Amino acid sequence: MNTVVTSKEEILKTSRELIRQQGWAAVNIRSVAAACGVSVGSIYNYFESKTALMEAAVESVWCEIFHRQEDGMAFQDTQACLSWLYQRMEYGCRLYPGFFDFHSLGFIGEDRPDGKRRMLQTWQHILDGLQSVLERDDKIRPDAFNGQFTAEKFAGVLFSLLLSALLRHDYDPAAVLEIVRRTLY
Repeated sequence: MNTVVTSKEEILKTSRELIRQQGWAAVNIRSVAAACGVSVGSIYNYFESKTALMEAAVESVWCEIFHRQEDGMAFQDTQACLSWLYQRMEYGCRLYPGFFDFHSLGFIGEDRPDGKRRMLQTWQHILDGLQSVLERDDKIRPDAFNGQFTAEKFAGVLFSLLLSALLRHDYDPAAVLEIVRRTLY
């Protein structure tokens, strides 16, 4: 047990560990405080409520799942990037069962503006990364994009396919890679 919480990140790390071991229902101010070995008041120094703690935990799970590799090899071309994203989705589903369908996608219809904002911010980061890879991929034929069919729009299509795969628990990128191959190369 961690005897001293030194940062918000340590609390989030402990929250992620509780989620992995016991599921989402295990995360509340008291359980996180106990797992950190601190008082409940210590947690409130960092998070004003259970909702704030949960929203931050959701964001930190997204960040853990989709944390970029230091070497950046997965972002050299579109196909490698998509393969990496599908691998990370599978990793996330294995590490955090139910996360994608129940908690993260559940923010869309909920009245949790900060949680929704954080999730959409993470999604935008993934979208921006896809667009950047599409724009830098020297394997894509020069006439693949134009004024109506842009890298930004295609990144949106790819992202929609990723979200659909999450809902279906389909972590095989073969179909999406074939779409990319036929469309861009």
